[in-house]
Amino acid sequence: MIKVENLSKTFGPKVAVDNVSFTVERGEILGFLGPNGAGKSTTMRMITGYIPPTAGVVRIGDHDVTENPIDAKRLIGYLPESAPLYTDMTVEGFLGFCAEVRGINGVEKGKAIDRAIEMCFLKQVRHQSVDTLSKGYRHRTCFAQSIIHDPDILVMDEPTDGLDPNQKNEMRSLIRRMGQTKAIIFSTHILEEVESACTRAIIIDQGKVVANGTPSELKSKSDLANSYVVSVSETDSSTVRDQLGTLIQAAKVTLVDDKAPNITARVFPKNEVTDGELGQAIFDLASKNSWKVSEIKKEEGRLDDVFSNITFSETETN
Repeated sequence: MIKVENLSKTFGPKVAVDNVSFTVERGEILGFLGPNGAGKSTTMRMITGYIPPTAGVVRIGDHDVTENPIDAKRLIGYLPESAPLYTDMTVEGFLGFCAEVRGINGVEKGKAIDRAIEMCFLKQVRHQSVDTLSKGYRHRTCFAQSIIHDPDILVMDEPTDGLDPNQKNEMRSLIRRMGQTKAIIFSTHILEEVESACTRAIIIDQGKVVANGTPSELKSKSDLANSYVVSVSETDSSTVRDQLGTLIQAAKVTLVDDKAPNITARVFPKNEVTDGELGQAIFDLASKNSWKVSEIKKEEGRLDDVFSNITFSETETN
């Protein structure tokens, strides 16, 4: 439903977005990750038609955003970063105004307002003036305007910014539910949001896409992926490290925590080792040595590790 082809944006000599391409289909939730200044917000603004691209094409449904902006924007709900509000309106009044702008009137307007208020947990402030709302409720109100017309596509820039932990969880749950029937893209720098809400993620750095895949696929690129964490008590650290190092399946062993009486080591597999083979070897070794083991855990990999490695290496090479 969203198709971005060779999208670029320059501001004078500054290249903000550099030849970016990706798609988002119905039923997908795409997390758009990147460090500050990577080009996330600029890309969002071009997708929604807020600013024109220097080069490339954005298609929303069957519509080119540049050539048919009105038809394309009808399909989009947009939550910009630091979204503006009319602070002299009530929450209900503001949402009613947004509904009318979207061409929703009469009975349907009332239904749209009720739905948005219920979905965004705004019932208790429905008749409250926007200028009296907390930051969290303001943000919910901004989100409510983006879904007032029940769009097929949602584009959100930092949708949980300014929310407390409980509100963040509510927002992520709402995004997951809506993502079952809509195409959703949202930018974030919070890695836990990608794992909790997204079916796929893109990492952008210095305007370029540097990684694209499911959270599991991205985590598999981590240096820690497929390693094993072993926690042992009442055994000295040198013995644990040396014994684990004798395993033919192990490429290297590092100590995570060597404070007696608890020792935690990380064992990295050799490339040719099959899945689970290293874990079984560690278990057999621990049994042979009668170690008191509290944990043998396989590491899936970490998004923060992948993110740091990719964006750091990109920065270093430019």
